[in-house]
Order: sequence, then structure tokens, then C-alpha cells
Amino acid sequence: MLDDFESNSPSVENMAEGESLTLEQAIANLRHEDLSLRYYAAWWIGRFRVREPAAIEGLIGLLDEAGDRTDEGGFPLRRNAARALGKLGDRRAIPALIKCLDCPDYYVREAAAQSLEMLGDPTAIQPLLQLLAGGVAAATLVPGKPHLTQPYPAVLEALGTLQATEAISEIQPFLEHAVERVQNSAARAMYQLTGEATYGERLAQVLNHPDLQLRRSALMDIGAIGYLPAAEAISETLAENSIKLIALKGILEYNLEDSSPETVPTLSEDGIRIMNLMDGLL
Repeated sequence: MLDDFESNSPSVENMAEGESLTLEQAIANLRHEDLSLRYYAAWWIGRFRVREPAAIEGLIGLLDEAGDRTDEGGFPLRRNAARALGKLGDRRAIPALIKCLDCPDYYVREAAAQSLEMLGDPTAIQPLLQLLAGGVAAATLVPGKPHLTQPYPAVLEALGTLQATEAISEIQPFLEHAVERVQNSAARAMYQLTGEATYGERLAQVLNHPDLQLRRSALMDIGAIGYLPAAEAISETLAENSIKLIALKGILEYNLEDSSPETVPTLSEDGIRIMNLMDGLL
């Protein structure tokens, strides 16, 4: 979320590597025999929102890449390509991303779910729901791994964003999951699907949790759903101002007054209040 910089230039300076890469090089490198160059090209194309057809096709091709596999069975190139495709907003990637939901690599499934959420196509709802099969009882830690059987937070959040009201009965039990991060994602989805304030309040209470990582995730969740009553609590929670500003920006975007495309959006009194809270964090 912090790398949402876009460029229309065919050549962008890579600050991390001290090198420049042209659009043509990036697209060509998606098929390079050097896997590290392919990995970097996929990141670069997503990072700088390169929406050229050849770039999209190249990234989709990487979702079937089998040559880059870790000792643990992961597919780093597939992960990077899946993440990039979500940022590019091209729905041609949807069938391939849905296919990735069956990948044996947990992190590929997670990246695919997150990108399908970004792309916003309801055809992803049923494939995502399949990852909730077995319910909370099946949502256990994989032996020897630091993650659950499925990327439940990403799946729950995607279903909420996609307005999958048919999934409410499957999502609700995850409010009682043993992992609090999963509970947060379920509350976020339930708020999006029902509009009931109790779920927004549940997330707002997490802003007082002793665990910083949970406070951070709750900030992002509240910003994503635009839960206005939590604005003051966001400004006061113990977390980085940069993350609090992102959360408040999310709420602000939900509270812009309706306007035609020809006019400048206007702020309500609540919007002005949020702007003042943001000013206090700068």
C-alpha cells in the first residue's frame, strides 16, 4: 500500500538498486532465463502500474511458472506475478488468478485472493468460498509452517469487498476463530456485507490491543471499510502516524459528498473533522 506511486515514463529509476529499467526491458525480462530478472521485472511492472498488453500477458504466463520453486515447495515468481496483476486492474487476469487459488503454495493463494479482491469481479466469489470449506474447524495451523491451512484473512476480506452476501453464514463463524487476525478480517467482511455497526465497533476496540501488529491491521481494516465512528480512536491509537493517516484517508474517501464528474468533491462536516484529525498527525 505504501508503494502506490505511478509513472507514465518508459524509464523509472530503481532507487533500491541504483539502476534504471525501461518498459521494453521489463517486458522482455519477464521471459529471461535469469529467474531473478524475471522476479524483479514482475515487481517493477506492478510497482509502476505498467498496463501494456504485453506486460499483462507476460505476468499471466508467470502464474504457471514451475521452474522457480523453493526447497519448501513455494513459487516466488507466481507470487510476485499474482501481486502485480492485482495492481494493474486488468480483468483478463481473473481466470488465471482463480486457477491460482488451487496452487499448493499458500502464499500464491494469498496473493491471488488479494488481487481478485482488487479486481472486483464477482466471478471470483464461488472459488474464494471454496477456500472456506470445512469452516473454522478446518482453519488450523499447518504442521511445521507459520500459517493456517488457507489464507483466511485475504479470503474473508475479498468476500467482503466483493459484496458476497451469500457468504455471510460461512464468514460469521470466523469471528470466533482462535487467531485474532482472522477475527478482524471476519469483522471487516461482516461490516461490509451487513453495515451493522457492531462489527465496526469490534475493530475499533482492537485499536487498544497490546499487540502492535493487531493494532496496525485493525487500522487498515477500519480504513478499508470507512468506519467513521472510529476516526478519533484512530488518531489516538499507539501506532505509526503514517499508518493512521492511511486509515483516516480511507474513511475520508467514504465521506466525500456525492458530486458529478465535472465538479470538485465537497466535504461534509464529518469530512472536515477527519481532515483536522489528519492535520494533527502531520
